[in-house]
Amino acid sequence: MATQIEKEGDEELILHRLPLPKLMITAGGVYAAQGIFGGLTFQGLPTVLRANEVGLDLIGFVFLAMLPWALKFLWAPFLERLRITKENQRRSRVIILTGQFIAVALLILIAFLGFSSIPYLIGALILLATIAATIDIPCDGFIVEQLTKKTRGWGNTAQIGGGYAGFMIGGGLFLWLNATYDWMIASLGMAICVFLFSLAFLFFKETQPEKQKRIHKPSLVHAIVRPEIRFGILIMILYDIGIRVASGLSGPFMIDQGLSLETVGIVSGVGGTVAGLIGAILGGWVVREVGALHTVLAVIILQVIVLLFFYSFALNYSSSQAALMAVVILQSLVMGLGFVAIYSLLMGFISLKQAGVDFSIFQCVDALVAALGGFGAGQIAGLFGYGTTFGVTAAMTALSFVIVLILVRFATNQITSNHSETINEKT
Repeated sequence: MATQIEKEGDEELILHRLPLPKLMITAGGVYAAQGIFGGLTFQGLPTVLRANEVGLDLIGFVFLAMLPWALKFLWAPFLERLRITKENQRRSRVIILTGQFIAVALLILIAFLGFSSIPYLIGALILLATIAATIDIPCDGFIVEQLTKKTRGWGNTAQIGGGYAGFMIGGGLFLWLNATYDWMIASLGMAICVFLFSLAFLFFKETQPEKQKRIHKPSLVHAIVRPEIRFGILIMILYDIGIRVASGLSGPFMIDQGLSLETVGIVSGVGGTVAGLIGAILGGWVVREVGALHTVLAVIILQVIVLLFFYSFALNYSSSQAALMAVVILQSLVMGLGFVAIYSLLMGFISLKQAGVDFSIFQCVDALVAALGGFGAGQIAGLFGYGTTFGVTAAMTALSFVIVLILVRFATNQITSNHSETINEKT
């Protein structure tokens, strides 16, 4: 077990870190459970509801489950103050397991609700999403504290890779169980999977820093007043735009290019998820070898290439459906690789005093850009066409390469300056 001293402002944290393999298994299980909730919410349940002739107006309410992921920064300080006691001890394990078991209970309730009351069913799903988003706060705080600069890439591989694996279960396996058996078996199957993924966290003892009075009180104010967090928010927005537009339009674009709904489902659901998982695993290795910043910049270039491919299809420079499907799968791989890289980079901007709060802010920005990017891209494509949308987004993404590089330099200088001032004050 590694021990490392981290200095954050006027606090000295003595962190006893788990071995990396054990950490990856533990965190990967929790994030896989999170992925199950996402797959069930955004793929499994809407599909099953529509197959049972539920109206699109009611199905639309399912996507209100995105709101907790965009708004969780509002209650992140409270959770972080609950996770870090006044004696500086950690309660990550207790909070996460409590949330997981509540989620299991909700999945069992959903199994028995069935289609007897669609509003209650959707309400239970939104509550499930709220629990999942809330669990994510202490889990992020836990993993940020456990990772060093050298292990962030692999830690984020567990995070993103586990999420993709869970999404395949919550989307694909849930649909298969529902089609083969029934709603109750499928929902109970998801409850069992979440419980099994929680076992790794259940059977390990959370390591603790040395007891000392907690000087810092986690808050949103402490995050926003720090320039590195503001730079990080801008970096996340600039990085996210290109890939979110491509992701939001790829499905409708394939349909408009003549691919069948079944083919789009296989390419996006199966091929895309597997490619994303491969990208996440690849991301851990690449970040370790070349660093998070260089990986992020490389991913931005790959995003531009993907968008230019879509642009060429939109202008009918190519009509090969096989090539289009290959580009969509490439986009998913780049997305998985990019998530590992960008979160590894942004972890360097986070304060160990309130890791759960700082990381939640970046994730909420990501969720908000995803929602607005998908909506905005659809509106722009409807007005000006796919070609203009992909072309303009490719140009904006290329420009973001330079801006992100500048912002990272500013943020790094700010962090270095803060640490130097702290050392001088103590001296």
